[in-house]
Amino acid sequence: MDGTPIPGRGSNARAGVAGASLDRRICVMSTFGAGTGFAPTRGMIEVQLLGAAQEVTGSRHLVRTSRASVLLDCGLFQGRRRETFARNRELGFDPATVDAVVLSHAHIDHSGGLPVLCARGFQGSIYATAATVDLCAPMLMDAAMLQESDARHIQRLIERGDDLEPVEPLYGQQDVVRVLDQMVGLPYHRPHPIAPGITVELLDAGHVLGSAIVVLDIEDDGLSTRLAFTGDLGRHHMPILRDPEVPSRVETLLMESTYGDRRHEPIEQTGEALAETIRRTTERGGKVVIPAFALERAQELIYRLKLLRESGRIPAIPVYVDSPLTVKLTDVFRLHPECYDAEARRLVQRSSSPFDLEGLRYVSDAEDSKAIDAEERPSIIIAGSGMCEGGRVLHHLRSIIGDPRHTIAIVGFQAQHTLGRRLVERRPKVRIFGLEHDRRAEVVVLNGFSAHADQADLLDFAEEARRRGPLRHLLLVHGEPAAQEALSLELGRRGFPDVRAPAPGERLRL
Repeated sequence: MDGTPIPGRGSNARAGVAGASLDRRICVMSTFGAGTGFAPTRGMIEVQLLGAAQEVTGSRHLVRTSRASVLLDCGLFQGRRRETFARNRELGFDPATVDAVVLSHAHIDHSGGLPVLCARGFQGSIYATAATVDLCAPMLMDAAMLQESDARHIQRLIERGDDLEPVEPLYGQQDVVRVLDQMVGLPYHRPHPIAPGITVELLDAGHVLGSAIVVLDIEDDGLSTRLAFTGDLGRHHMPILRDPEVPSRVETLLMESTYGDRRHEPIEQTGEALAETIRRTTERGGKVVIPAFALERAQELIYRLKLLRESGRIPAIPVYVDSPLTVKLTDVFRLHPECYDAEARRLVQRSSSPFDLEGLRYVSDAEDSKAIDAEERPSIIIAGSGMCEGGRVLHHLRSIIGDPRHTIAIVGFQAQHTLGRRLVERRPKVRIFGLEHDRRAEVVVLNGFSAHADQADLLDFAEEARRRGPLRHLLLVHGEPAAQEALSLELGRRGFPDVRAPAPGERLRL
């Protein structure tokens, strides 16, 4: 099988990549059947794609040699409730055999599986930047509490007579405590040995606070290679954070591809579109509900609303950040100005927080959250979760979904089979808490706020990594097949010799 893709299983067969012939230093070992048939041999370096392979959520990639095993990310899959429950309980490998975990950033689709991993026998260290370590405490605790809360709510609906299946939380708060005990903070640009023959260095990914590009220098019985994993790659010239860095001397690159088939509009143009949405909704007496990830997207929106308000481009209506988690994470942001770009640091130096504006109210209490829906006046409500799969945003959506005065503003990527994706598709009927509702509220999609690199950013990143060479293999992860196919074709046109989107469970020997 050396040098030959299995027909129909990797994306080269699907996409017709221009450089489909493979360098003989990479070999497809198996597809699917994750975690089975692994027999370590001396002088072996292998990567297995266990999550976010030909899909966007559930990032999980296992790097093995004959001496060591390192897991890159351990995220939760998000999608249909039944499928989500089943897939998030199945890791695909024995956690006790893993020496170390390197976490690219704190988003739940990259970190949310860590409590399952540790509860099932992982004893090693979890490495991440200091900011990511600080963010994981509230993020994972919130994930545990949210699972417990949703399970209780579904059970109440069942007892009321609704035809729903019971939901069991994946983990509890004590499982999160175990994870936090095993986390180790590393600074950017400081190589650190993490397993026999494996050293890690973290570079700034520019995606969210503390996000990192993971660079592994790997050696096994005379074989050596340098592998980089982008995690989620950020964009240039975005507010608050620095631009992404590019690693050097990388031979194999695992690169995200979320927006591999499209380009974002300029952030300034997106800001004006948001302002117009707010003005239009306010004039008809409605509310603007913005589902947003508590990490980064909420802080960026607050900063953008601050600029729009100060320039007089939006009316002075109340702004609610209805997320106890966002309140906690914003406090963590204030603790890590070392991650800010120059403009955000200047604001802090002038004692003007990027995360405060007149009329802004951070809401933690549940009763205060309910009171927001009872108000008749126009307002802006930022609430989690970002894909509308849980959290307080569901209550706000249920309150406004049937009224055409109101607007739902979607400001980030929505994975398949989520409520957020169904809203983006503007379906006339949607299910919230298991019950069907007519959708009459306006839906506005503002992808320009995305913290993910678009096609142009990804191509530029790959070109620069190749220039700093020697880049031989480019593996596309964290993207849906259509996006990966479009990006693969563009990379093939630019002469990248080995581009593929590995299938779930596929093992590649480097």
